[in-house]
Amino acid sequence: MLETKNVLVTGGTGSLGHAVVRRLLTGELGTPRQVTVLSRDEAKQHDMRLSYLHKREATDEVIYRNFHALLRFRIGDMRDYAAVAQAVRDADVVIHAAALKQVPTCEYFPAEAVATNLIGVQNLIRAIRETGAPVEAVVGISTDKACKPINVMGMTKAVMERMLVEANLGAHNTRFVCVRYGNVIASRGSVVPLFLEQIRQGGPLTVTLKEMTRFLLSLNQAVDTVFAALLGGRPGETWVPMAPAARVVDVAATLANGKNIPIVFTGIRPGEKIHEILVSEEECYRTVLRDRYYVVLSMLPELQVDAPSERPLTREYSSADVTLDRDGLRDLLGEHLAPTADGVTA
Repeated sequence: MLETKNVLVTGGTGSLGHAVVRRLLTGELGTPRQVTVLSRDEAKQHDMRLSYLHKREATDEVIYRNFHALLRFRIGDMRDYAAVAQAVRDADVVIHAAALKQVPTCEYFPAEAVATNLIGVQNLIRAIRETGAPVEAVVGISTDKACKPINVMGMTKAVMERMLVEANLGAHNTRFVCVRYGNVIASRGSVVPLFLEQIRQGGPLTVTLKEMTRFLLSLNQAVDTVFAALLGGRPGETWVPMAPAARVVDVAATLANGKNIPIVFTGIRPGEKIHEILVSEEECYRTVLRDRYYVVLSMLPELQVDAPSERPLTREYSSADVTLDRDGLRDLLGEHLAPTADGVTA
């Protein structure tokens, strides 16, 4: 699929972007000609470059030793059309992960969220259309917060999804698809690193509400979703992984791993939902099942290929339907559990 292709990863220094780059460099989808990271943070780019320089080659990461020929970095902001146009000029595939994603931050700076999450993606679409870039596929990274959004971050991501869907109408040679998923375990700014830091400091563990639930998946599962949509997605589709859901208070208690650390309920933060939704009730009528993914078909009739003959979902796909108990969370979070009193991770 990606053999000899030029792949551009916007926001490639973020948690997901970095994981995407690492997987691309294994050659699992074919060895790209070049992988380009576009981001505006030179410090993160420098750290990422050094991490590859100092990495010993692993058996399942066979081309790390050639990373200097395959991996390059570009400083640029998605808000800057000229920078985006330069970055896509030679790209065959774009994985668009650049975004402002912290919910409270977007509530306090909504115009900044619009500038990055919406104007940024519009610059990407415009650059592909106007420059004649040879882009074959674009995968946009969305979030469960885009489904029935109540916060600025989710609202901008919901509109981003629609912009990428509509982009297929004016792009004869480029396929635009989206992926939508929940909390990525241990990604920068997510709840697991926060809890682990609070545990290291002896607590307390801060949970907003006892009832709060979230979908959880690993970074590799998030990348799997991106790759599945890249390989199998049709224009205008949104791919959603089947993800387990858990109570946040159970996540906190599981990570504490038996340590006597108090849990304090702090109240809901600006823009937070109690439960997240990955597929809305309305979207169920145009959702199909492909392998381990729910695929939401475009609502635009010009992009609808076949109507779903069967509905895999009869109601909204919500984290309120908790699927992970404490034992399930121990299996999922095993590598992150705090050591027990004797220094062993149980």
